Amino acid sequence: MKKLLIICGLLFSVITFAQAQQGQGQGGRRGGTPEERAKRNTEMLTKKLNLTADQQTKVSAIYLKQAEGMKKLREDAAGDRDAMRAAMVKSNEESDTKINALLNDDQKKAYTTWKEERKEAMKKRQDGNGGGQ
Repeated sequence: MKKLLIICGLLFSVITFAQAQQGQGQGGRRGGTPEERAKRNTEMLTKKLNLTADQQTKVSAIYLKQAEGMKKLREDAAGDRDAMRAAMVKSNEESDTKINALLNDDQKKAYTTWKEERKEAMKKRQDGNGGGQ
């Protein structure tokens, strides 16, 4: 009986460890590969703004370039969080400007509203995490 419990415990440990490693290899909490993030962001924006097929293609390319740049920044940062954050903010602003240029007037209004909602949601999440970071 003891051997059976030990074997079950070891098996459970191995499975848990393997799943944890698999999660890290797929980008962990960052949301996967740059291609996956670009696709997910494009789909989300398409739902919010009713993007045309042409806009979807262009937005996807913008998001892919941004995601690849972010990945490179994380790899090159070498612990300098302030420099990485500044570079990421700049990259986000550049992508935002490019996306905004693709939109019609109604889409621009909806995009601005959506960005404000995201900003508020992020602020609430940060406040909810204790705020003492």
